Formats: sequence, structure tokens, C-alpha cells
Amino acid sequence: MSKASMAGKVAGASAPAPGLAAPRQRAAAWSPAKGGLLLLALPLAMLALFFLLPLLVVLGQSFTAPAGPFDSYVRLAGDSALRNALTYTFQTAAIVTLAALVLSYPVAFLISRAQGRWLVIGMVFVLVPFWTSAVIRSYAWLVLLQRRGVLNEMMLALGLIDRPLRLTNTDIGTHVAMVQIMLPFMILPLLSAMRGIDASVLRAAAILGANPWRQFLHVYLPLSMPGVGAGCVLVFISTLGFYITPALLGGSSQMIAVAIEQQVSRLLDWPLASALATLLLVLTCLLFMLYERLNRRLAGAGEAR
Repeated sequence: MSKASMAGKVAGASAPAPGLAAPRQRAAAWSPAKGGLLLLALPLAMLALFFLLPLLVVLGQSFTAPAGPFDSYVRLAGDSALRNALTYTFQTAAIVTLAALVLSYPVAFLISRAQGRWLVIGMVFVLVPFWTSAVIRSYAWLVLLQRRGVLNEMMLALGLIDRPLRLTNTDIGTHVAMVQIMLPFMILPLLSAMRGIDASVLRAAAILGANPWRQFLHVYLPLSMPGVGAGCVLVFISTLGFYITPALLGGSSQMIAVAIEQQVSRLLDWPLASALATLLLVLTCLLFMLYERLNRRLAGAGEAR
């Protein structure tokens, strides 16, 4: 066999088959970036349809007042009742957040130190209320706190009071119920941060002569601050939009969600209700941006140390 014929056979063997060239070209055309965009297309479409579009509709309705596009915002600025509702909403959110933090921190600390069966029991006590509907828990507090409820009957039987106390339709009853509902939202971020703290750091502080109080104040508390910040933001923002509990247990003061519902269902003032919802959304976003900026600054300061 001549050298020319052998070279031709080798070339023919090394050349790709005609039928395999097209799949290789299609595989080359299908890049990971295109695949990622295709996978994101459906979630983005659902997000735009069920989240972004309703927000735009509410925003558009806030400018549809008969007296002018900005009439709803002018009325909102001049209505003292609505301004008081907005102020009361932020005050309630701050009170609930602070109370939830004070109650949740020791609970999260104990659960983070637990092991085995006790850890499971602690998580069950946190997650079962978390899985229970807020409507059911609000009605449960209504049963407990009403004039002939369990709490008043118990105190009357023990002789602690002479007549039933008014615990429903008051700020105290509303705050107590909202704190109980928000406790899991505070405990879980705290627990996540505390479980990540290395115990050897505390042992090192003890070896260097720090007493338990200084260990907590200078070592443990700063390391748990990411959980504190995340829990406070989660509870505060969630409390701003509370409706069921204030509607059932609330007193003379209204939260902004109840005021929005009244504008829609009773007064049929959709532009003003939309303006209230838009203002609440904008203020919430500003608070979240402020938290993110403060968190980044604190993280940068920690890294600099």
C-alpha cells in the first residue's frame, strides 16, 4: 500500500462523522449562561405577575383621586387620624420588637447550649407555634384575655382581683399577643447565630481572666449581634403589616393595616388606601436600606479590627 493511500485512510478515520457534527454544534451553541437565563425565566415571570404587578397597580391607584393625582397624599398629610395610625404602627412595632428580643435572647441561648433530646424539645416548642396560623393564635388570646376568659377567671378564683379586668381592646392585650406571635421570628435568627459561635473563643476569654459577665458582654454578645439584627428587622417589618391581631384585640388606637382595610371596605376610598399602602411600603424599604447600610458599616469596622 502506498504512503498516499495510508495517509488518506488515517485522515478519513480522524475526521468526524457527518451526523456527529450537528449535535456538537448545538451543544456548543447551548451555553451555561443561556441555560441559567431559561431557568430564571419562569420564576421571574411569576414574580413580576404576582408581586411586581400588584404593587404597580396599588401605586397607580394612589394617583387616581378625582380631585387630582396627588390629592390622596395631600389628604394623608392633613388627616391627623391617619398620621396617628402611622405613628402608632411604628411605636407598636418598636415595642413588640424590643419585648420579643428581651424574651427571646435567653430562650435562644438555652436552646443553643442544649444537646440531644433537650435540643429537639426546645425546637419543638419554638416551631409548633411558628407553624400555627396567626389567626388561630389571635383567637386563642381573645379567649384568654376577655372579661370572662381564662386569665380573669383564674385571678378571680385566686382572689387577686375583685372584678374582671379589661384586657381586650387595649394596647396591652394587643402587644402581648403580637409578642407571642413574633417570638419564633426572633428566636430562630438568634439561634442560628448562637449555634455558630465557637465555644473555644469563650474558653480563651476565661483563660485570659475574663469573668462570665465580661465574657458575655465583650465576646458572646458581639458575636451574636448578626442574629440580633436579623431578628429585629424581621420582627419589626412583619409587625408593621399586622392586621388580624390588632383588629381582634386592638383598642382605640389603630394600626395602619386596619386603617387601610377600613378605607377599602367601609369608605370605598381606594386611592387613599393605596396611598397609605404605598407610604408604608416606602418607609419599610427605607428602614431596610438603612439597616443594610449600618450592617455593612459594622461589618467593615469589625474586619478593620
